[in-house]
Amino acid sequence: MLTKRIIPCLDVDKGKVVKGKSFVDLVDAGDPVELAKKYYDSGADEIVFLDITASIENRETILSIVEKVSKNVFIPLTVGGGIKVIEDIKKLLNSGADKVSINTSGILNKNFIKEASNYFGSQAIVGAIDAKKNGNSWEIFSHGGRNPTGLDALDWAKTLEKLGAGELLVTSIDQDGKTSGYDIDLLQEITNNVNIPIIASGGAGSPEHMFRALAEGKADAVLAASIFHFEEYTIKNIKQYLNSKGIKIRND
Repeated sequence: MLTKRIIPCLDVDKGKVVKGKSFVDLVDAGDPVELAKKYYDSGADEIVFLDITASIENRETILSIVEKVSKNVFIPLTVGGGIKVIEDIKKLLNSGADKVSINTSGILNKNFIKEASNYFGSQAIVGAIDAKKNGNSWEIFSHGGRNPTGLDALDWAKTLEKLGAGELLVTSIDQDGKTSGYDIDLLQEITNNVNIPIIASGGAGSPEHMFRALAEGKADAVLAASIFHFEEYTIKNIKQYLNSKGIKIRND
């Protein structure tokens, strides 16, 4: 059985790490390079950077952050936000990213995921899903959780797999930043129907929430932000707890 992964997420806005609830009400959470190094030193398995403003001027900021981080942090780095063309991916990978997370541009142009996967290999392409509960199903939102698309989350997850995404980053917009637990039903819906790794995102508030996402939601990795940035728990605490519950994880 593959080990499960613990992944801190750094939402970057104008060179700073920020955190909000349901993608709004952002507060400053620190310096991205310092935080990434801290998480690496404390046992993170990977790190995700999301450029949440993804403007032209911010693009250069992200490239410079990734470059600095990759010189100090020797675990996989995934970067998402504002990736529109193959050239954007090239620049990020050349700056030190290992993977890119694609959301809006893949929804607007499905061929982009296929093209990127063919060019760089599926291991470098993460399909990002931002989903909101809508009756008995979940709807995909684009543009940083702002625009409803009418796409069903499960259908889209299956499509991303077919197009060549190597894994899926599944975020519950309803749960994001609320620290009340991941959307287990959403995770089960997707993990039961696709065969690529799933990263659970949105709602982590305790080690137990992570355990449930991995054990009940069948996720392959759990992503969290607030509980790490505001030092409610350390990665070590969480790994010790998961270990005690029989979850196979990497221990340094």
